[in-house]
Amino acid sequence: MDNLTVKSFELRKNVIDMIVAGKGGHIGGDMSVIDTLIALYYNIMNVGPDMQDDPNRDMFIMSKGHSVEALYAVLADRGYFPIEQVIKEFSQFGSEFIGHPNNQLPGIEMNSGSLGHGLPVAVGMALAGKMDQSPRRVYVVMGDGELAEGSVWEGAMSASQYNLDNLCAVVDRNRLQISGTTEYVMHQDPLEARFAAFGWNVIDVNGNDIDALTAAFKTAQSVKGKPTVVIANTIKGYGSPVMENKAPWHHHVPNEEEYQQIMKDLDAHIEEAKNR
Repeated sequence: MDNLTVKSFELRKNVIDMIVAGKGGHIGGDMSVIDTLIALYYNIMNVGPDMQDDPNRDMFIMSKGHSVEALYAVLADRGYFPIEQVIKEFSQFGSEFIGHPNNQLPGIEMNSGSLGHGLPVAVGMALAGKMDQSPRRVYVVMGDGELAEGSVWEGAMSASQYNLDNLCAVVDRNRLQISGTTEYVMHQDPLEARFAAFGWNVIDVNGNDIDALTAAFKTAQSVKGKPTVVIANTIKGYGSPVMENKAPWHHHVPNEEEYQQIMKDLDAHIEEAKNR
């Protein structure tokens, strides 16, 4: 796990370089969600560049598609495409590495970014898997601000109605969105009780702890008869005090001074993890 913690901060550095080179991106949510992606792609999901046509591969949807930079960084590290290409081409004219997931790229199942769509589509994928008697599981990551969309709760009702125990949703619960705190914009607490009332198994974890996330996903695999949601309590901008818990960093591009300090802070996290 310490090796994956090191990787999490190394990939955060790739995300920063991507956003600076592309002059845009959603940096705060990238930093909060990347540990979830690492836990899934390295410890949990049955996926890989050589499995893209395998009907029994696990499926992943990045419903909070504006945090695509974190997904690109993880997919590149897993061998789907070179990270150098991503950093060079991200958000450039004509590039396939656009600011939301693009299913013309390997490893991306669905175009996303119009919030509220990911869970309903994941429900359809999971239901199809049940009908096909496939061993595949479906994972979907949502932002907490996204939960104000009514389609999320329609999907939640359908998932429990059809006993989709092959479906696992994750809420990146960093409590900030583009216009402020989630509780100011559209309050959500008690979020765990809301999902439980919709018939879901609910697991509450530290979403910036890869070990805790991995344990939660393994528990979800053993749950029968209902879908699972992992409430991943995270820090927006996690990795540097320059960004952490600051709403303007939802889509801020670091200037040179900020860039240098953020990289210094991420390097300090890497050294700490290596020396444990």
